[in-house]
Amino acid sequence: EAQDYLTALRTLLLYCRVSDGNMEEGSLRCDANVSIRPRGTTALGTRIEIKNLNSFNNVRRALQHEIGRQRAVVGAGGRVEQETRLWNAERAETVPMRGKEEAHDYRYFPDPDLRPLRIAAEWVEGVRASLPELPAERRRRLVAAHGLPPYDASVLTGSRELADYYEAAAAACGSPKAASNWVMTEVLRKLNEARMDPGDAPVTPQGLGELVRLIESGTLSGKLAKEVFERMWSGRESAAAIVEHEGLRQVSDEAAIRSAVAAVLAASPDQVRSYRGGRAAAMGWFVGQVMKHMGGKANPQLVNRLLKETLDEH
Repeated sequence: EAQDYLTALRTLLLYCRVSDGNMEEGSLRCDANVSIRPRGTTALGTRIEIKNLNSFNNVRRALQHEIGRQRAVVGAGGRVEQETRLWNAERAETVPMRGKEEAHDYRYFPDPDLRPLRIAAEWVEGVRASLPELPAERRRRLVAAHGLPPYDASVLTGSRELADYYEAAAAACGSPKAASNWVMTEVLRKLNEARMDPGDAPVTPQGLGELVRLIESGTLSGKLAKEVFERMWSGRESAAAIVEHEGLRQVSDEAAIRSAVAAVLAASPDQVRSYRGGRAAAMGWFVGQVMKHMGGKANPQLVNRLLKETLDEH
């Protein structure tokens, strides 16, 4: 729960552009406090403060470890001592930093120089009206308006820039789910490899939308599209230009594919007998051979249909 809360808080800060949320550089910091209470009782035990937490994952790990450590102490009849502990990520444990026996050791005291801060309701409403669409609202809208699964919406709204990139790509191709698949796999993979922000991606949302349209129209197969995407990323050319000058257009000519199917089956009598004898798994092998015969450019759906028709007609 602590990790999820911090993740949601960081995303909110990023959407509002009030922080870059970089924990390693100190833009966002947190400590964790743990006290346990035996089930059935009302009084909480001694509180332990944990420092040196440089990631949300380490917050989760530190809390899990410290809860277990305190349970072990109390379970053995001991007493949890009030102190500050450091998280050692390599050893996956908390270690003593300094003791704090009394409340005054925390150095809490009033500051007479701090005047009361009074904020007008009108000012608050003005700030609220200026906020962007926030992460939770955007997730709900992507599910409702684009028909995306909640998981997709959660990934795509991980940052405001990524959500903007996705929505621009979806608008450019007219296929929200296909755009989602490409952004969550190929685009995020390349961004993570290059440690790059979506706004700096060599493939623009409009460029990705064009690529998806070529797939939807049958001009490109999924496999060829990945090759085109890699070239778009490294060369900043458009998908259509790469397809044209590299000759990567998908072959959907039934006569040409039938010819390739006939050639593969004629050269593979043993595999044909095996398939017709009940080994349906051989179909994958035939598809691979036909695709190889046609240089990987054949329409996979047509290859599968024509192979099945030919193999099942005897």
